[in-house]
Amino acid sequence: MKTLGIGLIGSGFMGRCHVNAYNSIASIFEVSQKPVLKMLADASSELASQQAKALQFEQSTSDWQELVQNPEVDVVDITAPNHLHHPIAIAAMNLGKPVYCEKPLACTLAEAQEMANLAELKQIPTLVGYNYLQNPLMRTAREIVQSGEIGVPIAFRGVHAEDYMANPLSPYTTRLEASQGGGVLYDLGSHIISLARSIAGPIQEVLGNLTTVVPERPSGETTRQVHVDDQAHCLVRFENGCVGTLEASWMAWGRKMHLAFELTCTKGTLVFNQEQFNELRLYDANQKAGRDGFKTLFSGPDHPHYSEFCPAPGHQLGFNELKVIELLQLLRALEGGDACWPDFTEAFEIQKVLEAVKLSSEEVRWCSPQSMITN
Repeated sequence: MKTLGIGLIGSGFMGRCHVNAYNSIASIFEVSQKPVLKMLADASSELASQQAKALQFEQSTSDWQELVQNPEVDVVDITAPNHLHHPIAIAAMNLGKPVYCEKPLACTLAEAQEMANLAELKQIPTLVGYNYLQNPLMRTAREIVQSGEIGVPIAFRGVHAEDYMANPLSPYTTRLEASQGGGVLYDLGSHIISLARSIAGPIQEVLGNLTTVVPERPSGETTRQVHVDDQAHCLVRFENGCVGTLEASWMAWGRKMHLAFELTCTKGTLVFNQEQFNELRLYDANQKAGRDGFKTLFSGPDHPHYSEFCPAPGHQLGFNELKVIELLQLLRALEGGDACWPDFTEAFEIQKVLEAVKLSSEEVRWCSPQSMITN
């Protein structure tokens, strides 16, 4: 079997999730190239060396440019802070190397557009880590909607709520840096926007409202002002005539992973919650009186990719399995199969929605993602 040299930038939680996927995929799926952990780059030489040993990379560096230029690195994987996504991806693609990048794609619309344009120009496989889209039941949901089984979408309600910043004493972090793509809209809102586009279709207009609940956070011996949003809410009009609402919050006490949506169509409804992401609830309006109600679909071997992990229904997939399925997209594309999804082009479309929500909140008006222009 051929090998595929992996260069990973960033060894935090998400970096470790990617490593798990690289180590697992060849034993789960039939692939023509086996990922090999060639080089890890991190913020300092000491940290990079320490984490490279722990994660079993062959080499380490504190210079991401060294990693990108390493001839043994075939794929550049970016789990670094948001502000580094753009320069690393551009450097890698200019050398003809495929890029696997965590979300959001970039910190600005201009950066995202440059990344998407270069990937298209050079016809380089790219993949962005909106891993919840890889849930087998999300494919089922898309098939139900696209087939017309429950009619035409008319209303979508989506939310991504967690509580990891709900405590006002939670310290100031880079999540709160506007220049680094900070704020809950980019951090969590990007996920519900990705699901909304995937299930209900492209977004035509948004009317957004961003609010900062905690105006300052502890930072060492003092405090720092917060200039990004803690909550994001918006009204949405989809291109197909569907309307709805989207919201994101990291202030929602008790919510750990409440990424959820309800899609109402003319002949039924779909309901999903990531906290029970092996279940999809379906209501079909064509039911007998006295027998009507929601039906729960459970993920199982009849759904794509589930059976590679487990032959029996009811055993459930987990977060890390979605990363393995996500990585499979990249390996299949490198084999000459279907293009990755979501790629840089789709991530750029998501970024346009993010920027439209921001502009709408600032100017208190409806904004179209397609009208967003780069400076």
